[in-house]
Amino acid sequence: MAAEIFVANIAEKVLKKLESQVSKEACLLWGVESDWKGLKNTLSTVKAVLFDAEKKQGHNEELTVWLGKLKEVFLDAQDVLDEFECEELRSQVVEKQGSIAMKVRHFLSCSNPLLFRINMGHKIKDIRTRLDDIAADKAKFHLSELAENMHVVRGREMTHSFVHPLEVIGREHDKENIVKHLMNVVDGQNVLVIPIVGIGGLGKTVLAKLVFNDARVVEHFELKFWVCVSDDFILKQLLVKILRSIPDENWNDLDEEQLQKHLRNVLDGRKFLLVLDDVWNKDRNKWIELRNLLMGGANGSKILVTTRSPSVASMMGTMPSYNLKGLPHNECMSLFVKWAFEDREERQHANLVEIGDEIVKKCKGVPLAVKSLGSLLYSKLDEKDWKLVKDNEMWKLERKEGDILSALQLSYNLMPPYLKECFAYCSLYPKDHKYLSMELIQLWMAHDLIQKSPIENQELEDIGNQYIEELYSRSFLEDYKDFGSLRVFKIHDLMHDLALSVQSGCLVINSQTKNISKEVRHLSFFDKTWQNENVLKCLQRQKSIRTIYCPIEGFGPFSESFVDTYISRYRYLRVLDLSDSCFEELPKSIGTMKHLRRLNLSRNRSITKLRNSICKLQNLQTLLLDECEKLEELPKNMRYMISLGLLEITTKQKST
Repeated sequence: MAAEIFVANIAEKVLKKLESQVSKEACLLWGVESDWKGLKNTLSTVKAVLFDAEKKQGHNEELTVWLGKLKEVFLDAQDVLDEFECEELRSQVVEKQGSIAMKVRHFLSCSNPLLFRINMGHKIKDIRTRLDDIAADKAKFHLSELAENMHVVRGREMTHSFVHPLEVIGREHDKENIVKHLMNVVDGQNVLVIPIVGIGGLGKTVLAKLVFNDARVVEHFELKFWVCVSDDFILKQLLVKILRSIPDENWNDLDEEQLQKHLRNVLDGRKFLLVLDDVWNKDRNKWIELRNLLMGGANGSKILVTTRSPSVASMMGTMPSYNLKGLPHNECMSLFVKWAFEDREERQHANLVEIGDEIVKKCKGVPLAVKSLGSLLYSKLDEKDWKLVKDNEMWKLERKEGDILSALQLSYNLMPPYLKECFAYCSLYPKDHKYLSMELIQLWMAHDLIQKSPIENQELEDIGNQYIEELYSRSFLEDYKDFGSLRVFKIHDLMHDLALSVQSGCLVINSQTKNISKEVRHLSFFDKTWQNENVLKCLQRQKSIRTIYCPIEGFGPFSESFVDTYISRYRYLRVLDLSDSCFEELPKSIGTMKHLRRLNLSRNRSITKLRNSICKLQNLQTLLLDECEKLEELPKNMRYMISLGLLEITTKQKST
């Protein structure tokens, strides 16, 4: 299954650039007003239907291709519009220098103004023509205009309360723990709320079903209700679902007031168990509105909530959350055998069971992942099929409705658009990577992924930390530690697979890389494959690369010739990671990378100085010079780097 294309957020950013004051002045100054207006009008028309297009693309491959073409032209438009913003920053520096302005203008000048005007005119016209051609195909998809705040959601099926205990492997210990909580009576609290929390596919709903049908629980509670909430936390609908558990009554025709009255009467003085399965709602007011209607039950009544979100659990729970862990390996193996073989068939295929043991390790204790891969191999007895599953990332395998990645993708689909884009960049890191919040936020900032807040003077770094907290609240992060200004965390392997499956435009380079698609704009190196001849040929053919990233320490050195020959051709680079390199001096071409936002030169033990041409990088936000032991001084014109917000130095450098 191809990665879905999400472009509405990119279109919004391009439109904002077109409508900015800087852009309006630039289009007049550089004589591109007509094409500028045409581009803006076409973009506005296309943008109106993008939410509907994103919603429908899962069932229409041609529509996905169309969205991919739009994404490419939008990204190219961003690059072109950034050229004007670079020119504006250069002008700001010149204006501030007063009497030495001519010297500064000469130092910063990268092109002849007349040539710049002609060149930019051609680029804007080309972007407009391409967009017009793609937009002309819009009509054949019969798209509707949807509200901009509508998220593209593909929900899971409604759950029911029954499960046969013999069909469940493991979870006996978890069941006993939850049953104890349900049977326990706390004085002064007639209704307790117990949340079960964990990532998608871990078995929260199955555990709730086991508890719900346990003979002790059935006997203990006078009333039992099972409600699958999913993403619609609407009071009237929830009331109807609860009351439907009472037979021989029709509740659909009652208004909300009548439903509330009936529910209070039904619960009054009776001990009940209510399961609210698959809750996503974070609106505390909505929860309190429902909770208040449930407080009339007898002492000892319980509400059992299943959710993927720790923040939802914290909001609803009256006692600590029950954090569901993965299944032990032996139980995962039993589950895998159950789904991969006919009864006792595994005894005849010890070789496949051995491969299956390695496959199960990839699942990290998540039952739905085990079941998904077991089902994928059912009735396949050829070793090649099993080794294909063992040796491939899960996201590359055949996708089926209801499998683990489909379950996890529901969490992704419910994200706001800006967070989807940020999460996809996690695919540039290896599995089990220990993330530092500032490193990830700098990457997001470099690519304009962080939306400016309406709150005055709120720093982008603070908003980035809010994004990370939101990813944590949605169970995308684990091993999360908050040190105030810094967060350290990991991403579950299956969530990493999800990032790989939803990203488009990111690629991890390895020795097997034979070709790099023109859609790829972000490259990550986990080892020294940049030295591989085939890789170098692939790199040479690229022009629109925005990211060169090396997230693992010690995999330099990039040579000066590599930087000069390959990276200098990437005129639109925003992020350049040259950590662990060994060259003594940055190449002259560094001064031409005017779009660069983040430059990492950490742990270069050979570099002695930075060329003064680096000071032409008016867009540079982050410059990392940690452990550059031989670096003696900084360039004299660093005051021209007006966007530089973070300069990290851990040795004895000084500015001249």
